Amino acid sequence: MEKYVVDTNIFFNMEAGIDLGENTEEVVKNLTQIIKKTKKENQAEFLSPPSAIDEFLGFFKDKNQPFLKNFLSEIIIKSPEVNNIALPAPLFYSLISEIRQRSFRGLTIAEEEIIKAGHLMEGEKKLSKKDFQIKIGEVVRSFRERYRQATRTGFLDSLVDLDLIMLAKECRATLISTDEGVVRWGRLFGVKEMPPRAFGEKMKELLHRPE
Repeated sequence: MEKYVVDTNIFFNMEAGIDLGENTEEVVKNLTQIIKKTKKENQAEFLSPPSAIDEFLGFFKDKNQPFLKNFLSEIIIKSPEVNNIALPAPLFYSLISEIRQRSFRGLTIAEEEIIKAGHLMEGEKKLSKKDFQIKIGEVVRSFRERYRQATRTGFLDSLVDLDLIMLAKECRATLISTDEGVVRWGRLFGVKEMPPRAFGEKMKELLHRPE
């Protein structure tokens, strides 16, 4: 039986090419139908950790919508048993080294943006609160984007990311995610993966295959 650990970002990132619907609701409904069908035929299991499910539900104001309830009733929600997973020490050396490098890059960017803000305000007369916020707003937006790129992109930046990888490793499942940090570190942890586009094609075949 095939096993898939599903990162729920596949329901929102339409640019990833999963192609199971025009919007989030359609993708959830179609994948739910596939999960139900493969479960009935004992072909596949679809899993996701509670942390990812909580994050997913956080995007919906009404969490009692039928399509959400149907999805939650079919997918297996399971926490990884982290105490039983042995991991190689070099991984943690790589992790700590990268954390240090990203922290340094973040601090450097902060210094650059502070200097930029200082130059921007040089020679300015006393501004109203509103004018000041408008003036400094561009610098703040630039800082946030640069800092995010330097410290988070391509990295494990949440426990949800780690839960997904650990669950895939524990269950020997194929990891499905559009997050480049999850995919990159999943490779370092030695888990199987499938690109979202290929996963979508495989799921469509299952969806339209006659019973």
